[in-house]
Amino acid sequence: MAKAFPFTAIVGQEELKNALLLGTVDPTIGGVLAFGDRGTGKSTAIRALAGLMPKIPMLADSPYNCDPEKDRDLYPDLFDGNESPAISKRPTPVVDLPLGATEDRVLGALDLEKALHNGEKAFEPGLLARAHRGFLYIDEVNLLEDHIVDSLLDVAASGENVVEREGLSVRHPARFVLVGSGNPEEGELRPQLLDRFGLSVEVRTPQDVKQRVEVVRQRDAFEQDPDAFLKKYARKEGRVRRQLEKARDSIHQVELAPELLETAATLWLGTDGLRGELTLIRAARARAALAGKLLADGDDLRAVAPSVLRHRLRRDPLDESGSGVRIEKAMAALP
Repeated sequence: MAKAFPFTAIVGQEELKNALLLGTVDPTIGGVLAFGDRGTGKSTAIRALAGLMPKIPMLADSPYNCDPEKDRDLYPDLFDGNESPAISKRPTPVVDLPLGATEDRVLGALDLEKALHNGEKAFEPGLLARAHRGFLYIDEVNLLEDHIVDSLLDVAASGENVVEREGLSVRHPARFVLVGSGNPEEGELRPQLLDRFGLSVEVRTPQDVKQRVEVVRQRDAFEQDPDAFLKKYARKEGRVRRQLEKARDSIHQVELAPELLETAATLWLGTDGLRGELTLIRAARARAALAGKLLADGDDLRAVAPSVLRHRLRRDPLDESGSGVRIEKAMAALP
């Protein structure tokens, strides 16, 4: 199995790394979309995130990564009536959804081997079952086929996957953080799917010569001796991993500064619905938790506002300044 580049060794791309960490601290933020130039480390950063994820308790031998506490009442059939099921700790799943995946591969389908050999109707779980309580990563998400997008939207909204086909009727939990990357030159993302991402970051090719040299040096050192490179960054990886665990444990204790809700509403900028404001508050709280604070304030909200709002603004054909400039002007006008 190929080793992943360490997250803490990535040079630059601070907004992308921060967004991934925020989405990890609070999955209700809604995932991360990374759009930008080819060869800028989008996939590297997302796959490197897996190395920071803690092990989580799961129902032993469960293909659905069942939470022993939260999933028991909602999906008792998945526990087979066992009052004291075996529990094991396994790594947080990070699942790739390839562009060519069929609907059966994504959602799950009839297990043909059992059907042919045993005459038994059994369900073969798909990628969404494997991604439960973890991350579902889609590279080139803007090229995903429409029928797969429709299925993802249904599951992302409900938090469960329902499969009814070939005489099967299966319902299982499917709560995951959606992470996508792509190049805008290859096509736009459907608005319905775009709205499901809580944070959006723009990844650009570094222009600074020193930074470009450092990126190449780091990558070359990793490819020459992956084990030595990983060992070099093991301590930094451990620090960030502990920081994430602490933030996830403390996020429900983080309070909002009194003026924060009004500030979030002031940054509305004409976006549709209230999802933007809710995500602003959640992301600000996650940033405060990550910093070890118990109060999310205006600084936290200002720091996350570009990532939360840039993909939610309606395009103005008469305004060539772009969404980033509009957000900066709105934040500058805040009291």
